[in-house]
This record gives sequence, structure tokens and C-alpha cells, in this order.
Amino acid sequence: MPSISYPLRVPVIEVEQPLGVFYIVALPARALLDTAFSNRLKASKAKDGETYTLEGSQRELHEPRLKEIAVYTGGEESAFPNSIILAANFHEDGQIEEDEDLRWRVEQDSEDGRLFLVIPSATKLAPIVDGQHRLFSFNYVRPEKLDMPLVCAVFLDLPKPFQAFLFATINSTQKPVNRSLTYELFGYNIDNEPAHSWSPDKLAVFLARKLNTDKDSPLKRRILVAAENDFALTRPKAKQEGIWVVSMSTIVEGIARLFSQNPKRDGALLLHHSGDSRNRKILPGDKSPLRQPYLETNDILIYTIVLNFLKAADRAILGRAKTTSFVLKTVGIQALFDILRQLADKAMTSRNIHEDFFYGYLQRAKDVDFSSQEYKNASGSGRQLIRTTLEGYLGLKEVKAVKATN
Repeated sequence: MPSISYPLRVPVIEVEQPLGVFYIVALPARALLDTAFSNRLKASKAKDGETYTLEGSQRELHEPRLKEIAVYTGGEESAFPNSIILAANFHEDGQIEEDEDLRWRVEQDSEDGRLFLVIPSATKLAPIVDGQHRLFSFNYVRPEKLDMPLVCAVFLDLPKPFQAFLFATINSTQKPVNRSLTYELFGYNIDNEPAHSWSPDKLAVFLARKLNTDKDSPLKRRILVAAENDFALTRPKAKQEGIWVVSMSTIVEGIARLFSQNPKRDGALLLHHSGDSRNRKILPGDKSPLRQPYLETNDILIYTIVLNFLKAADRAILGRAKTTSFVLKTVGIQALFDILRQLADKAMTSRNIHEDFFYGYLQRAKDVDFSSQEYKNASGSGRQLIRTTLEGYLGLKEVKAVKATN
């Protein structure tokens, strides 16, 4: 029985819609069983190395329906024209995969310009937004059926709240959906909630959206819901205008880490409460620099700090960077948020959150050329190099330590 050889490289069609960019691709069922999972179920290779078994706390709830679908799946005239929706590059614990050697990506052929999805390994990095029953019904069919190609719509780095939104929207237009199920599956309430009940992720999404629309924000119109890779800009319009862009997930993660060392834990703790008792103030303190403002629902203070830092970063670094500079790529923006965590702590201690406070530090690195060859590394080590370089120039770390990492 044939198995999937990784890395898997398959042609895709790029689709841009208001929510963001995604890719239409046909993937063999067995490749999806290798790499995809839902919040309730996942497939694991059986001892024979050819078939799969299901694992998950809700197996009994799903199994009858799965076997019912499998009767159709295993037939000679079966067809699944609807797409399975995947949100690639997330682990089962909700954390985003940062290792460039493992992340799903889209590459452009240098000769004919065609786009290809690259799945580097069988690591489970593709949460299923919609279509889990179709996929997992293949656990109950003949092994040869596992080679059936299935239409998929793949989002890269689609933030978890948007996964919940997409799931709820799709299903609510087809049949009634228990909203508590959406809440349980994704840990994100699609109903309007009072701000004091917002989890770190939800607040981070709110602030990221604001940064994308605020006329004073250097990130206005630069934050994309679904990430593109570094070979091209995601939005054709952005490409035409020659502006750099960054994924929503990068900004959401960077902001959330300012006031939570463990956003997933905080979200889970809030889920144990309802009504007025679901309040940030019930959460324990931690060492994140803006934890206290978060617990006190002082979101204006948090946003002001983020905005002023970004304005200073734009003056000192981003606005001066060459278009080829890696400080404008994902790793560069991540490194800048790493620096913000350190400077936010100093700002809170000194009670100075003005733009000039941040600029006083960042301007020390204004002449660093992040487009030079040594910084052209899109992996986690590239992020670390940019961060340690900035730490050295800004006086946040011994220069000797920075040189040792170069």
C-alpha cells in the first residue's frame, strides 16, 4: 500500500476573499489523516502502518455518524466536492508552529510562476475548521480508498478566533449550530462579551484589528488575516502599492504575550466561569509586563503603549528599512514585539509611555542594515538574531553577548 512521502509538494490555486487569502488544493485522504486533527478527534497510524485508528475523548459521540458516512465514502461512486477547511501551522495545544522547517508554506515556481503548497512532514499541524466527519470517515474504509484526493481550502496561520468565526458562520448558514459547541471547540465566544471577560487572545485580536484601521497606526492596512509567505505579498493591492504586510497571527501573538505568559491557560480559566463571574480579575498574576493593566481592564493603556512603540519603531527602524530587509518580515516583527516586552516593563516602571520614550531606545539601532545577508533567515534563529542585535544596540543586553550569537 503506498504511503505519503514528505515533504509533500502539490499545486494550489490562490483565492483572495474579504476574510483573507487561502489556497485550494487536492490532498490524498491519507495525507490529511497524517497531518490534520480536530479539537475532539485525531487519527493515528495503526500497527499495520497502512490504516488509521481514531483517538479522542468524544470518539463514541462521533463514531456512529462516521461509520454512516464511511458507507458512502467506500462506495464506487462516492464524491466529496465540498472543501475541507484547514488552518495550517497550529499544534493541538493551540500554539503556532514557528519552526520554518516544519511550517506549511506556499512556494512559487521560479520558471512558470505556479504556486505549490509544501507540507514538510507528517507532524499534525492542520486543525480542521470544517469537514472533520468527511475526513475521519476514511478510518472505516478499505485501505486503497485512502488515496482518494479531497478538496481542501487551506488557510496559513489563521488565528484561532477567526477559525471559530469561520466555523460558526459556515454551519449556521446550513443548519442550527449549538453555540456552546463552538465555544467549547475553539475556546472563543462568537457572541458579544463585556470587555472585562475577554481572554488574552480575544483582547489581542481586538487590538490588532484596531491597529489595522487606526489612522495613526504604522500597521494600518498592513495586517492580514491569513498569512502569506515571504516570496510575495498576500494582497494583490498591497503588492501593487509596494507596501509590506504582516499576518494577523503574528500581531495577535505579539500583543497577547505582553499581558499573558500563557494565553491558553488564561482562556481555559475564564471558561470555567459564566456571567458576571467571568472577569479577568479572577486570573492570577504573572511576570508579563502589562499583566496588571490587563487584569484591571485598562485596555486603553495597553493599546497606547503598543501604538506608541510601533510609531517609534516606524520612525527609527521600519520606515527606514529597505524593502528587502528582514525586519519587515515575520521574524523581524516578532523580534520587535520581543523588544516591546522588555521596554514595556521599563515604561511601566518609569511611568512614561510616550512615543519619545520608546524612540529614545529604538533610534540607537536606526543605522542597522537588516537587509544584509546575515539577517536573511526566516526561521526562529533569524528572529533571535534580530532580537539580540536590537538588544545590544538598545543597551538591553551586553554587546559581547550579541556578538557571540552572530
